[in-house]
Amino acid sequence: MPRARKPDWLKMRPPSGERFTDIKRSLRERNLNTVCEEANCPNLGECWSGRDGPGTATFMLMGDRCSRGCNFCDVETGGMGALDPEEPEQVADAVADIGLDYVVLTSVDRDDLPDQGAGHFADTIRAIKARDAGILVECLIPDFRGDPALVQQIIDAGPDVLAHNVETVDRLQWPVRDRRAGYQQSLSVLEQAADAGVYTKTSLMLGLGEYAHEVYQTLSDLRQVGVDVVTFGQYLQPSRSHLEVSEYVHPDVFDTWQRVAEEEFDFAYCASGPMVRSSYKAGELFVEAVFEGQSVEDARRLARSD
Repeated sequence: MPRARKPDWLKMRPPSGERFTDIKRSLRERNLNTVCEEANCPNLGECWSGRDGPGTATFMLMGDRCSRGCNFCDVETGGMGALDPEEPEQVADAVADIGLDYVVLTSVDRDDLPDQGAGHFADTIRAIKARDAGILVECLIPDFRGDPALVQQIIDAGPDVLAHNVETVDRLQWPVRDRRAGYQQSLSVLEQAADAGVYTKTSLMLGLGEYAHEVYQTLSDLRQVGVDVVTFGQYLQPSRSHLEVSEYVHPDVFDTWQRVAEEEFDFAYCASGPMVRSSYKAGELFVEAVFEGQSVEDARRLARSD
């Protein structure tokens, strides 16, 4: 059977421009990885080439190889190396060089490490905040196999937003995610952060074969554990060895889920669209929702005063 062609609404703008070049240079000089590049994010051109603000880059910590093998993800599996002890400071240097007001940090899974990399993640948050306490830091963390002590290390480092993606509905966790992941395990991570008073965020991919009632139930489950923000995006098959796309979901359906999330379930905000990914316009949307339309700079001043 021939593969379905991508619809017109999935066309991407190629990365270009001086801003894109400057960010790429700063990252390469410090040997840093971004999930924008490693996972082939479709919004790389828009985020890095943006003219309306400082831009967004999602730094991927602890290398470019993951200990898990999720069937939707384009990040390489296996062959993890030792952690670079200079990486937290290098990331903080890059943030200052690029001029970011809102930073997104994520990482590969490192099940091979005694603390699964939680300490390294926390050190990076602290390094950024040490340079400027007003920089807003969003952390998209692994599940740390549900270990609350490791999740607490991240919380104690003081992120402004803690994100962890459930990725899909309960029924499809396998084969979408690695078998070491799980729906309830992910909910427990989000609940722990919400109970600690941290803004929480998660993301779901559509087009994997989920049913509408399952998406609705997921929204209910997320609100029940205190999640503040949810995003929806279209799953795109990275290669023929990954899961096939079950459906290219129409933009109108994404609009419907945004209304359901915000109006019926009262999420602080929901970014929803075929090209949306978990860190899409993360700073802009967070500041608008949480700081009631103030500028990023005003939000930073408030963060410094806390």
